[in-house]
Order: sequence, then structure tokens, then C-alpha cells
Amino acid sequence: MTQASTSGNLALLREWAEMIKIEHSVFALPFALSGLILARPNILPAPTCVFFTILAFVGARSAAMTLNRLIDARIDAINPRTSMRSIPAGKISQIQGIIFALASFAVMFGAASMLPPICLQLSPIAVFFLCLYSYTKRFTWMCHLVLGICLAGAALGGWVAAAGQISGLAPYVLALAVGSWVSGFDIIYACQDREFDQANKLHSIPQAFGLVRALQISTALHVVTVAMLILLGLELSLGPIYFAGVLIVAAMLIYEHRLVSPQDLSKVNAAFFTVNGIVSIVAFAMILADHAMRLK
Repeated sequence: MTQASTSGNLALLREWAEMIKIEHSVFALPFALSGLILARPNILPAPTCVFFTILAFVGARSAAMTLNRLIDARIDAINPRTSMRSIPAGKISQIQGIIFALASFAVMFGAASMLPPICLQLSPIAVFFLCLYSYTKRFTWMCHLVLGICLAGAALGGWVAAAGQISGLAPYVLALAVGSWVSGFDIIYACQDREFDQANKLHSIPQAFGLVRALQISTALHVVTVAMLILLGLELSLGPIYFAGVLIVAAMLIYEHRLVSPQDLSKVNAAFFTVNGIVSIVAFAMILADHAMRLK
């Protein structure tokens, strides 16, 4: 293989990685793993369960991101912020994207079939919401909440992969914590496209209610996140390590909202990527540490 072809392959690989935003997995995967751990408090999940849960998550997320890029290709092409994304820029063809999305869904279904039967039974519901999300901004400002439902499903997916069922209040509290967190930070991210959305008749909370009210709604959702994390700890009788983690999460969310204002959106990316990556990792680390203490 020549150096030129190697460089070309690496460039294409980078395009695929950018399209599906591998680094964004840090937002949801830790909560899927948290569901695995919290569902069975007295034992660690089996390695095979962890492996197939991660594989199902990767398949679902890769398919969802690819579908989003395919469905939004025309919109992305006319938005200066997104015009150089792989599909509108012609670096990856739509046919390639469709094949990759179908293959990713096949991976998701295959992995789900190796987990408790409920995982495969619920998979079509997950596919429905993953497909729905990309269309929602065309007709409702509640698109952020639909994205929250999608990522909340990752936490529920981890839970049912370990427990084989959804019972009690705790899994729904975990899902609400994740869903409100994701919806809140997606509103912040959408603030930077408010003018574009208005000009192109697209819907979002910033477009519908303005930047001031949008950031207030985002703050309210993140208050719900912290409240649900506290309720989750009380419901499952988690220990002080977990609640220390909740305090750190709360502090990071406060910091996130201090980074952005209606007058200054220059730090949206720092608020979106850095802070939320830390939030998910801290939450998972504290849940794992609390679980490890219980196993001693």
C-alpha cells in the first residue's frame, strides 16, 4: 500500500469518525453502564453482558448519528456552521451513509439478541425515537426533549440488559435524570443556530422563546437532573461517595450555565463538550465507586 493510499484511507476514516462523533459517546455510554451497575446492586454484571451492551449502544448511536447527517444534509449544506460536514461537503456519499446506518442497526439488533429477551423486544421502540429525532425540528420546538428521550433510553437499556426487566421507581428516575440533562445542554447548543433556524423555519426552544428564556428553561431542566440524581440515591440507598459525585455534578452544571449568556455564546462549545463530558464521567465513576464499596 502506497503512502498516498494510506493517507487517503486515514483521511476517510477521520471523516467517518467526525460524522458519527465518536467522542460524543462520553455523553451517554457512562449512563448506559451506570444502568448496568445499578440494576443489580449486589453483583457486578457479567463481562459478556457489558460487551454486548456496549456493542448495542455503539450500533444504535452510530446509526442515529448517520441518519441525522443524512436527514439534515440539505439543511447542513446551507448553514455556515455545518456546511463542511462530510455528507453536504461530498466527502461521504448518501449511499455510503445509508449502508452504514443499516449495518449499524444490524449490529444493534444482533447485540440485543445476545442480551435478555426484553432488550430485543424493546429495540424497535429505540429505533423509532432515534429516527424521529432528526425530523422533529421541522415541526416542534420540543426536539430537545426527544433527544433527551433517546439518551435516556441508553440508561434504561443498560438497566434491562442487567436485570432483564424494568421494575420499581429507580430506572425511571435514572432515565429522567439523563433525559433532562441531555435536553438542557442541547438547548444551550441550539442557541448558536437561533437566527439560522428563524430564517429557515426550523424549530427549537431558542427560536421559539428567545435566548433568555431558552437558557432559563435549560437551567430548570438541569435542576430536575440534580433532583433526580438525589432521588435515585435515596431510592437505592446509595452511599456518601455517590452523593459527593452528585455535588460535583451540580457544581459542573452551575459552571456550565455561567459560561454562556444571551449576550455571549462564544463558550457554547466548552459548555457543551467539556463540561458535559465531565458530568457523565463523574456520575459514572461515583456510581461505580459506590458499587465497589458495597461489594467489599
